[in-house]
Amino acid sequence: MSAQPDHAPVPPAPLAPTAAVQVLAQLRVSARAQTWVPAFEQDWARALEDSRHSYSLSPLHDVVRTWQARLEAAPAVHEFLAGGRDDSDGVDLADALDGGR
Repeated sequence: MSAQPDHAPVPPAPLAPTAAVQVLAQLRVSARAQTWVPAFEQDWARALEDSRHSYSLSPLHDVVRTWQARLEAAPAVHEFLAGGRDDSDGVDLADALDGGR
């Protein structure tokens, strides 16, 4: 019998070196560009500072993955809100992206 788990968590796929630039380009052409671009830039600046202190790219990758998820979810969110549905019982995006951990 082994103390090793029978399965290891699958690490996220590596990001392309240009992933942040691609996300920023998508944000700039989105309908929410006026609010999302400054928010992304603020998140990126914080992650860059964290990376400088930790010598890790993980904070930068986390920002890119979070914003990729927001961009992917935006059409569904827009459709939901346009449908006049009640969103008062919504779930915070950070909780949804975190998987409820």
